Amino acid sequence: MALTSLLSSLNLAAQNVPNSPRQADFIVAVVNSEPITNQDVQALRQRMTRETPGRGAPSSDTAQLNRQALEQLINEKAQLQQARESGIKIEDEAIDQAEMNVVTNNQITRDEFRKRLVKDGLTVKAFRDQLRDQLMLTRVREREVETRVRVSDMEVEQYLQAQIQAQGGQAPIELNLGMILVAVPENSSSVQIKALQERAEDVARRARSGENFVNLAQNFSDTADKGINGGEMGLRAAERYPDLFVNATRNLRVGAISAVVQSGAGFHILKVIERRQGQATWMVTQTRARHILLRPSAQMSQTQAIARLNDVRQSIIAGKADFASLARQLSQDGSASQGGDLGWVNPGMFVPEFEQVMNGLRPGQLAEPLVSRFGVHLIEVTDRRNAPLSDQDQRTVARNALREKKLEEAYTSWVDDVRSRAYVEMREPPQ
Repeated sequence: MALTSLLSSLNLAAQNVPNSPRQADFIVAVVNSEPITNQDVQALRQRMTRETPGRGAPSSDTAQLNRQALEQLINEKAQLQQARESGIKIEDEAIDQAEMNVVTNNQITRDEFRKRLVKDGLTVKAFRDQLRDQLMLTRVREREVETRVRVSDMEVEQYLQAQIQAQGGQAPIELNLGMILVAVPENSSSVQIKALQERAEDVARRARSGENFVNLAQNFSDTADKGINGGEMGLRAAERYPDLFVNATRNLRVGAISAVVQSGAGFHILKVIERRQGQATWMVTQTRARHILLRPSAQMSQTQAIARLNDVRQSIIAGKADFASLARQLSQDGSASQGGDLGWVNPGMFVPEFEQVMNGLRPGQLAEPLVSRFGVHLIEVTDRRNAPLSDQDQRTVARNALREKKLEEAYTSWVDDVRSRAYVEMREPPQ
């Protein structure tokens, strides 16, 4: 399970509690003297079946799902024991917040949610104990796994190159060319054009023989600046030069002089001052969104904030209110003055719960109120585009992606290690 998605396991909505008749209970395994019962396995198996539609329908899958559920429970039991041994404790305030997140995701009040729990056979204490265990698992996993992960600069470079190649991207060539122009005035006769061409050929021979190109440009170039910069046009991507210039210098080494090239402006003598491989570009999907944020307080509970933003959403959808105007009036963060506009953002810039909802929206679509660690949000996506990342952003995104991958690998290794050190006694198979 990814560390970034661990908190999603807290969404133990009341509808996930089995309300079928309870089977006879018995111990199926013991982990370091702590039992796992058949009912524990069946509760997890039923939730696994609901969370993955289509699984568990054939009777042949039941035994396999039982084994998977039992294995997960054994791992979690061993990890919880390690968490307690290392002194990890979960404050009641953290459990309260986790419960409210579940309540919000079910879009009902806390009282209604607790009544549903009791109706479906789960006490409030048992539910909060589940939340406590999930939070404890999250903390011990973060403590034990986070310290194992390091991402080197070399790994970042290799990742960037792999991503660019996967997108079919190639690093552009950058050129710095020097140019001497022998201009051909309009309506010049063929005799005049021939004389100007001979003049250009003479300048090119002098340049190739080693005469200073800068001096030649200052003495003979008909460009607007009269060669004041020695004819140097500056380092830029090759595509920003005329194709005529690129083709004429394609096979020349640095310092070499081209043959005379004719264009509509006259005759050109080109020198390759510098050629280098540019930085390849990694394209990403950027999103532009805006939001209204309400922070729960003594004056406004989280439930009231959700209800308020639901009313705001309906007003905007009905065309009775303007999002930007309401954001300026209501939003409790720095984006309020910009009408809630968060600007163009790259992947990974927002907290996961916010980004997940944002990424699921089409431009112009309003989400339902969302609870995050910062408060309650009303999100609208206004636009989306593919854009190149800056060099710094490329490295930030690459480092985060590599770290997430390494976290997954380190987590798997840690789970195996914890399991190997636990004493597990298998009893009767679950039914």
